[in-house]
Order: sequence, then C-alpha cells, then structure tokens
Amino acid sequence: MTGLDTLATAVTFAATLPALLVAHNVADHWVQTEAQAAHKGQRSTAGRLACLRHVASYTLVTAGTVALLWWLLDLPITLLGFVAGQLVSAVTHYWADRPHNLARLARLCGKRTFVTFGAPRPGRDDNPSLGTGAYALDQSWHGLWLGVAALVTAVA
Repeated sequence: MTGLDTLATAVTFAATLPALLVAHNVADHWVQTEAQAAHKGQRSTAGRLACLRHVASYTLVTAGTVALLWWLLDLPITLLGFVAGQLVSAVTHYWADRPHNLARLARLCGKRTFVTFGAPRPGRDDNPSLGTGAYALDQSWHGLWLGVAALVTAVA
C-alpha cells in the first residue's frame, strides 16, 4: 500500500466513523418504532422479528448515510467494503439488541451490578430513564462495532 493509499484509507475511516455514529443515533432513537423497542428483547419469535425489523430499518439508515457520503465525497470505498461494513454493523447491532446477550456478556465481564444500575426495581414504581447501566453498555457496544464497521468499510 502506497502512502497515498494509506492516506485515502485513513480519510475514508475518518469520514465514515462519525457518519455511522450520527446515523446510529438517528436510527436507534428516531427511526426505531415503539413496538420494535418494546418487543425486540422478548425471548420469542415475535421478539426476534421485532429486532429484525429494527435492524432492517437501522441498516437502511446507516447504509444510506455511508452511500451518500461515498458519493458526495467520492470516497475510495469498494462494494465489498461497503457491504462488509454494513454486515458488521447489522449483525452486532442485532446481537446486542437482544438484551439477554448483552446482559450475559456484562455479567461475564464483572458488570453484574452496573448492568442493572438505574433500572426500575421489582415491586417499585420507579421512574425508568435512558440513564441506565444497560443503556450505557448497549450504546458503548454499538460505538465499538461502528468503529470496526468504519474500519472494515475503509480497508476492504
């Protein structure tokens, strides 16, 4: 790889990552329907389908964002890089949005208490909020894999 190729790859990564982070926030909080959010964590066919519908709309937003950036900035993204980056994003997003997966990983990493931080307590009329440990772990997981997706997009 020449110096110019390396620079082009770095610029592609540097442009793609913030675009994916913005698209993620829009898709996860504005595009996701209330039904998808309410049911995607259920351990049932209905839950898996709700999560698949969420990830499908999520991926339309992220793919559209990267495709627009690719076209507008004439980035040296290959079709393989584009598809592979979107696949990394979609698969890891689905996995994390099935909450038992992320909760199990959190417990394995010693985050048993943190994952339940801020969650309503059983038998209490607590006010749920977005500021829970599970939400923080979810969003940081997505951020990690969006970084990987951006890198795959740039180098593949």
